[in-house]
Amino acid sequence: MFARRRTARLWTTLVASLLMVLGLTSTSATAVTAAVGRSDAPKAAAAQVLTWTAGDDITQYASVPQTAVAGPTTIVFENSAATGNTTGMPHTLTFDVSDPEYNNDVPLNILANPNDDQGGRHTAEVTLTPGRYRFFCTMPGHERMQGILVVTEGGGSDTTAPETSASVTGAQNSEGAYVGSATVAVSATDAGSGVDRIEYAIGDAGAWQPYTTPVVVDQVGTHKVRYRAVDKAGNTAAEKSVAFTVVAPPTDDTTAPETSATVSGERDAAGAYIDMATVTVSASDTGSGVNTIEYAVDSGGWQPYTAPVMVHALGAHQVRYRATDKAGNTAAEKSVDFTVVAPPASDTTPPVTGATVDGTKNSDGAYVKSAKVTVNATDEGGSGVAAIEYSLDGGPYLAYSAPVVVDRVGAHTVAYRASDKAGNTSEARTVSFTVAPGGGVPPPNCPEYDERSTVIVGSVDSGVPNRVTESRCRINELIEDEKEWTSQALFLKHVRTVLDRLLKEGVVDQREYNRINRAAKQSGIGKPGQTEGYRKIFDGSPESFGKWEQVGGGSFGLNADGSITSGTSTGGLGMLWFPQRKYGDFSLKLQWRDDAPGTGNANSGVFVRFPWVHDHPQESRPEWVAIEYGHEVQVLDRPDGDMYKTGSIYGFDRVGLAGAGVTQKGTWNDYEIRVVDQHYSVYRNGVLINEFDNTGGQEFYPPRSDDPGTDGRRFASGYVGLQVHSTTDVISYRDIRIKEL
Repeated sequence: MFARRRTARLWTTLVASLLMVLGLTSTSATAVTAAVGRSDAPKAAAAQVLTWTAGDDITQYASVPQTAVAGPTTIVFENSAATGNTTGMPHTLTFDVSDPEYNNDVPLNILANPNDDQGGRHTAEVTLTPGRYRFFCTMPGHERMQGILVVTEGGGSDTTAPETSASVTGAQNSEGAYVGSATVAVSATDAGSGVDRIEYAIGDAGAWQPYTTPVVVDQVGTHKVRYRAVDKAGNTAAEKSVAFTVVAPPTDDTTAPETSATVSGERDAAGAYIDMATVTVSASDTGSGVNTIEYAVDSGGWQPYTAPVMVHALGAHQVRYRATDKAGNTAAEKSVDFTVVAPPASDTTPPVTGATVDGTKNSDGAYVKSAKVTVNATDEGGSGVAAIEYSLDGGPYLAYSAPVVVDRVGAHTVAYRASDKAGNTSEARTVSFTVAPGGGVPPPNCPEYDERSTVIVGSVDSGVPNRVTESRCRINELIEDEKEWTSQALFLKHVRTVLDRLLKEGVVDQREYNRINRAAKQSGIGKPGQTEGYRKIFDGSPESFGKWEQVGGGSFGLNADGSITSGTSTGGLGMLWFPQRKYGDFSLKLQWRDDAPGTGNANSGVFVRFPWVHDHPQESRPEWVAIEYGHEVQVLDRPDGDMYKTGSIYGFDRVGLAGAGVTQKGTWNDYEIRVVDQHYSVYRNGVLINEFDNTGGQEFYPPRSDDPGTDGRRFASGYVGLQVHSTTDVISYRDIRIKEL
């Protein structure tokens, strides 16, 4: 499913931001980019010109060179209406300087847009050396349009372009027109270095395309097919063309095509389209077949319809449309009417928050037995309050829905903050108080971390509130249902011991005692062969860390407290994966903490269900084995930058910050990824933040032809791993455990 397209301006921002996030621009690359297309840039005496062109297609360039000779070279990159770009979408041409397998002496990075000050055509002067250069276009979520340029030693003697010819075949009428269709076959020969490629284009303005098989033209009318060839020394033959006419076969078709149109885009409450409306026209004809579809915007002239029409201009609009079949029958003109309005003013102001503490105070000002904290928030920026969160005594931020009652004896601090619907989050504020009697109670040392609202043993919900006990640990944390129990009898004895103490302390009553005990029996934890218990695949020890393997760039380091941290010494995209075992349906639990320096946020992710990395066609970029053939469950609390936030299935299913929730940096988060068949559930700190059904195809971008998601080949089982992103994306993980479902 392809989500709404944005304007060229938004695409430019997204692509440029992603290039910065992925580290594809460097000081030297910036210097080259700055010289692209400038009249004052120094001009070397280029021995050859290499041209890349781009159009509407985001899976391949319109044309690319494959070979060159060493020496001064003019690089031309054009992404304009002339090369087939009708949507205004930007494209990049980037030379990879990060992979030692390829030449890395040309840090080229060009962003071209039909609407930029160069009209989408940019040039750069570089010097190529013998070897191979890897180039690609980076789009959000995946690398696309990648290829290899092979550079040989200069001084070759071949300076003669290939010889080309073309023939047109098909059934002709008495006037020489081709009936039904014409087939154009192009050939080329080169006595020197040999033919490298043949290209063709239809019409005077058509974009050049690779020629692989004869071109069949079945549209009624007069046509021109242009063609050319390039040899392996880089010599390009002069353009030639053949012209011909196609007429419809004799037919008694007198019925015009059926036509329809739909308008799509983001709409406001009044039904107007925000920023852009996209008009999609369709036509069908059961007789001779549809020959052409045309459209016109407002009072403009008729134009050939080849792709959905995007209307950006503000105001009321009418798009007219019609179609003609191959017998010459033209449908009556129809139209759709709509209005485009400007986006609402951007809300950049975070909500204003406040809190009050209520309860009965003693002579020292402490609250007797309990204190009730009420948090409020208002938003003056216009978008409205989306969520309020609170943190008790330095714990994780939780969703605030009702006043927080604190009945644990001692000194307490409640931090609170709020986010609006535009994604602005207020600075955390705090309120401190004391609950009598006593004080100075240290932070709890709980066996586990479990902030779920009810006591859940294994997968059985008892329905009993998951209260804080006198030890300041919650009931679920004391039960330790995620520990590896050797028998059910031992586990049930432990549960009864915990419940006996809680019953004596008044934390639970006898009815709740019985419900939790019954849930423990039903869970099956500890039974031989049971699958409810989790198995730790990383417990913080050097032995368990040694079972994991780092591939690609970057690294993780083992810390003294039993956690692992990435990005502190070496960066680059890479992955730490667990090659010991594949998993099908499973629940994976771990804890992660954002340790990025400064005010930024770390970018990472958890990879699941990807195939064996080694001997894979993508082994040279192992992280892409996981991204393209498995799924990445994103970890990113940054308010700007990449659109995929924590809980997103990267490239497929997007979660924003409001849905993901955000904890304070330096705070541990619980993360559970549950996969059953092709249904993915993602929990953060016990709260379900995303559900995704992998039915093939992507949500935000047209799927690639080789993407396993497009035809159901996503793996039903695979390995798990953790992403290394860069030296600034410092993130820690610990307590990684998994159970098979």
